[in-house]
Amino acid sequence: MSQQMEKKALSAPDELRPFKDNMGRLAVVTLGEMTMGRGEFEPGWRWSEHVKPLAGTDSCQATHTGVVLEGRLVVKMDDGTQMEFGPGDAFYMPPGHDAWVVGDQRCVLIDVTGVAKYAKPH
Repeated sequence: MSQQMEKKALSAPDELRPFKDNMGRLAVVTLGEMTMGRGEFEPGWRWSEHVKPLAGTDSCQATHTGVVLEGRLVVKMDDGTQMEFGPGDAFYMPPGHDAWVVGDQRCVLIDVTGVAKYAKPH
């Protein structure tokens, strides 16, 4: 079976996963064997408040690798270490973390590893 090029617009995703209280959404597309997404997180968004009820876990158990396009996000690991990410920052976030938007601008990012099961009802 031969591979073919594919193109999908994140503005017309295969799936759209809204976060609790309309605090953002994840636009998901699958290309070949890769599932990726564009996350939009509104000011005041926090994983433990707006995704945890969907995930049903104490902390986010997805691995995320990607890049922040706009806004700022803090990620705090279960061991207490934390890091802030902003526009142009590439990131790797292992499982076991909380995260929240910093400031009054929404955070927009592209995630290429942690999207398949992220923010899906358990």
